[in-house]
Amino acid sequence: MPPVASAVSPARRVAATVLRRVEEDGAYADRALAGEAVRARLEPREYAFATALAFGAVQRRRTLDHVIERLARRPVEQLDPAVRDALRLGLLQLLFFDGVAPHAAVDQSVELAKAGGGHGFKLVNAVLRRAVREGPKLLSGLNDRRPRGAALLHSVPDWLARLWWNALGPDDARALLAHVNGPAETALRVNTLVAEPAAVAAELAERGIVTRPAALAGEELPAGLVVDGAFDLRGDPSFASGALVAQSRAATLAAQLLAPAPGMRVLDLCAAPGGKTTHLAALVEAGGAVTAVERHPGRAQALRETCARLRADAIVTVETGDAAQPRADGPFDAVLVDPPCSGLGTLQGRPDLRWRAREEAIGELAELQFQILAAGAAALRVSGELLYVTCTISPSENERVVQRFLGERAGAGFELLDLGAARPQLRSRIEPRTLQLLPHRDGTDGFFLAHLRRTA
Repeated sequence: MPPVASAVSPARRVAATVLRRVEEDGAYADRALAGEAVRARLEPREYAFATALAFGAVQRRRTLDHVIERLARRPVEQLDPAVRDALRLGLLQLLFFDGVAPHAAVDQSVELAKAGGGHGFKLVNAVLRRAVREGPKLLSGLNDRRPRGAALLHSVPDWLARLWWNALGPDDARALLAHVNGPAETALRVNTLVAEPAAVAAELAERGIVTRPAALAGEELPAGLVVDGAFDLRGDPSFASGALVAQSRAATLAAQLLAPAPGMRVLDLCAAPGGKTTHLAALVEAGGAVTAVERHPGRAQALRETCARLRADAIVTVETGDAAQPRADGPFDAVLVDPPCSGLGTLQGRPDLRWRAREEAIGELAELQFQILAAGAAALRVSGELLYVTCTISPSENERVVQRFLGERAGAGFELLDLGAARPQLRSRIEPRTLQLLPHRDGTDGFFLAHLRRTA
């Protein structure tokens, strides 16, 4: 991409570069943003604006392109990439951002298009000036009364809107679709192998970072903190010291529900990137042991480095291997099964995932999830407990995997514990003994959790 004129704000320059990398190189938006922000040396306020621009333009791509095509009277695919990206960023600010003056959104987008060369900036200027007058009406003409309309209004693939319509009902589906275009919360877990939550919160407060204790549906998460406002974790001293790890409240709840006691032996299947792995290590403490299995060698090595930074490497043994294969080193006191999934509960923090996910892959994932669950259950001792957890909102990967396991293992000595009894507001509609967290209702990632015990 040619250098963008200095007349464009640093945040907009970074956002435009991120969009181009996502579209042309297949880059992940969150990773591309992190790298570009460092290169541009963005200040915290500019970083927050760049995040809102880049994530918002990727998330709302379908809706933005619909408006562009109505105003430009041509398919988006026929536009020069620099023009397309400038239009998406400009329309995002005009139609979805409060606090950005229309003239600034238009002028800055025109400058972005100029940097791409050619005369495309003239089209950007014309389209965005029309959008100031006509854009709100075009947007108000969309509605979410049916799945297809909701998919266009809230910018997701049609199949995803249908999936949530069927799984959650129309009202929750609409609320969820509207919610996943917003920013994700900034949640942290204090690593109690290194520090105490109250002490870390006090140190952050001294640096002007406001946090509050984490809870979920009234249940305290003692190791969790939620940050009010933007926070650069990697640039904070608590990151290098191993005192803090980025972890959603949903993910923090997972290890807390499994609750292995100090000294226990735990198996963690599909362990990378390691937030839950190191949380388990903190719970079993120095006398316990966690075997963490990760198939991909690069992710396994990154997990080892995370464990070292969080001072959990004396507790955690990272094994590069296939989590679906039977194990010869059991039985374990507790097992965490966190298999690969569609990730549909994390669309706020992973803005391009909605465009990468494939409806047909869900069935393939469900079969793999079942195999990993079966392998984890086989490694569990009698009276031991297993937690099956995914970061998706998809019954085929969640309730139906657990139901299939219990059906095929009927009489084999496994029972489904009732997580919903103490947490009725988090219950799954399909299987009330399991939990389905919903971002629009619970303010955190959309996790599914099922708790099993081996009884014989």
